[in-house]
Amino acid sequence: MQPVKSMTTFADILDAADNLSADEQETLLEILHRRLAERKRAQLIRDVEEARAEFTNGRARPASVREIMDEAGGEA
Repeated sequence: MQPVKSMTTFADILDAADNLSADEQETLLEILHRRLAERKRAQLIRDVEEARAEFTNGRARPASVREIMDEAGGEA
């Protein structure tokens, strides 16, 4: 028999946050916002690096906003 892994659920995290003081909840929010911003920034950097590599390797070409939107089926 394998040992049972303890998994924290989202509900457990919310319950734990409810037990924090208002100041601690504010601090938690600030930390989470900062971490989320860092993740988004890191993803943007990866996307830009990938796009530059595709362009350098001839797998992408410059395009206007209109061309991109037309290709995506949208309107510019």
